Amino acid sequence: MTSIGGAAQGMVDWNLAVATATRLVRPGPEVSRDEARAIVAELRRHAKSSEEHVRSFTKMATDAAHDTPVLVVDRPGWVRANVAGFREVLKPLLEKMHERRGGGAGGAMLGAVGGKVTGVELGMLLSFLASRVLGQYETFAPPTKELPGSAVGGGRLLLVAPNIVHVERELDVDPHDFRLWVCLHEETHRTQFTGVPWLRDHLEGEIQSFLGETEVDPMTVLERFREAASALAGNKTDREDDDGGPSLVEIVQTPAQREILGRLTAVMSLLEGHADFVMDGVGPDVVPSVGEIREKFQQRRAKGASRLDMALRKLLGLDAKLRQYRDGERFVRAVVDEVGMDGFNRVWTSPNTLPTKSEIAKPADWVARVHRKADS
Repeated sequence: MTSIGGAAQGMVDWNLAVATATRLVRPGPEVSRDEARAIVAELRRHAKSSEEHVRSFTKMATDAAHDTPVLVVDRPGWVRANVAGFREVLKPLLEKMHERRGGGAGGAMLGAVGGKVTGVELGMLLSFLASRVLGQYETFAPPTKELPGSAVGGGRLLLVAPNIVHVERELDVDPHDFRLWVCLHEETHRTQFTGVPWLRDHLEGEIQSFLGETEVDPMTVLERFREAASALAGNKTDREDDDGGPSLVEIVQTPAQREILGRLTAVMSLLEGHADFVMDGVGPDVVPSVGEIREKFQQRRAKGASRLDMALRKLLGLDAKLRQYRDGERFVRAVVDEVGMDGFNRVWTSPNTLPTKSEIAKPADWVARVHRKADS
């Protein structure tokens, strides 16, 4: 892993975050050693076959120089990969927090608590997420021996085997169909980033601009971590009707950040919605039970889980992610219906052709802007 570097080194004990999450994460479903080997092998086969399915359907060519590996991981492996990504992306924010640490009550408190408590609290949140993610395109962490990535800036596709098995059993669906269905979604994300080489740098630039604008109060951030950790420990909040309060993203927004966040929300809605659209578009030809899987999975998404789960989803901004799937898929479907797949693919031309947040809600506005300008 790369180091935070400089004075901000001690703001978060990253090793402790990994150790805490690994210790607390729930064990996966029971499988024999032979079953585990077979599941991993099947996920790798499905990931490979998904490449051609996705690229044929989307008409997206990929850049071999930006190709990235597919890693089938367990829950601790997902934690390690995400900590590596957080380390890289959060450097500017942590350095800014360190600069403010010496002044004011918030900085004094953060100094007293130290990076170890912050590492424990981050580890608790990661342990919660590690049992829920089926797959993820991990974009930013540099490649390492343990977690290989593209030679051009890192990047790798993670398939979390125990979570996939858990959900396929919970939904009572055909496991082979479900595994391929998940791979189609995740391979779409891999195709987005390998086929659109500027996308990673654009996203990283937006995130760094967002973090650079942060006027962060260390005590506020620490308090939100505490509330999440308290919820994970099963403690009630002060108010029984508490819905989790603002998310960790929402508490650090300046006016400039709200503009950046609007652009990021639009891009993430596009990426997630495109993956859902492709997954459903390819599905009927290669996944016989796709209708049953989709219906049961949508019910699972909508239902959520316990009050605790709902509060944590709010805190971490996961409820916004669920909206991104729905709104983004509607945008992609409407545009493809209007101008076809080739017309939709103009979205990948440059950052200027990405939809705005308002255009995600009104796809006709994007079609008018991009196609009128390009065709005039």
